[in-house]
Amino acid sequence: MPLSIQNLIGRLTFRQLQVFKAVYELKSYSKAGDLLGLTQPAVSSQIRQLEQALEQHLFEYVGRRLFYTAAGERLAESIGHIFAELSDLQTDIAALKGQVAGELRLVAVNTAQYVVPYLLRAFLNLHPQVSVSVKVVNRATALQRLNDNTDDLVIMAMVPADKPLTSLPFLDNELVPVVPAGHPLLQQASITPQDFLSSQLLMREPGSGNRLALEMHCQQQRLQIKTSMELGSNDAIKHAVMAGLGVAVLPKLSILPELQLGKLIIPTITGFPLRRSWCVVHPQAKHLTPSMQAFLDYIQQNIKQFEHIFINQGN
Repeated sequence: MPLSIQNLIGRLTFRQLQVFKAVYELKSYSKAGDLLGLTQPAVSSQIRQLEQALEQHLFEYVGRRLFYTAAGERLAESIGHIFAELSDLQTDIAALKGQVAGELRLVAVNTAQYVVPYLLRAFLNLHPQVSVSVKVVNRATALQRLNDNTDDLVIMAMVPADKPLTSLPFLDNELVPVVPAGHPLLQQASITPQDFLSSQLLMREPGSGNRLALEMHCQQQRLQIKTSMELGSNDAIKHAVMAGLGVAVLPKLSILPELQLGKLIIPTITGFPLRRSWCVVHPQAKHLTPSMQAFLDYIQQNIKQFEHIFINQGN
């Protein structure tokens, strides 16, 4: 006999739905427990109680892999709507109080991970009821997520001019030439750009914003790029330079400790540093939630302060 809606509601708890959502998304009882601060037996107990309330199995093991059942998939769909409604309710109630609340989903390209913490610190002090998540991706993925309208806001440099995007520039992204301490180039009275670029240049993968900025500069200046090695992150390149594998052009913010310790040196080279603006970006047609608008307003109002913070970081 089907459960009445009154009986069903009386037997369900919000915690059960939260636990189910974590298991469904992570496909693991243990990972869900880690996320929620629960033991695996506690997670199993919550799922078992939920299955008893619904009179349906929600998950099943095939071998050692966890799969959801048809009932589990349908419940996940309903829970998605429930949690979305609760988020909207939180936002609306906060608005009635003159506050900003809700989720803010940010995506930052790899290099921007050095900038984002400084942006968020004061913003979260102003709006403690905003829940922020940050995903760090490469430039190609960031562009794809912009195209798919997956997130709220994207923080990146080199914003495409051929796409319907709105961007708010807020800080210079200073790309500097770096060599390891004791490099032979440092013995020269002057270093030409081509001397530097021909000294075993280490570069990011194709599609990286840093690489694109350097390629555009070299094309404009008619300089030849001779790549010695490609690496997948700025940190990998930084350590490769310190290990003596070559030279590189890196965001200054990503190498501040190494500069202060003298492990990396910025030589004087005509045409450098390269400067591109960090921007907060979203599709032009996107509806701005209160938390998005609050973040954009905060960035706009504090541009001078960000410049001051990062100038001090670099000194």
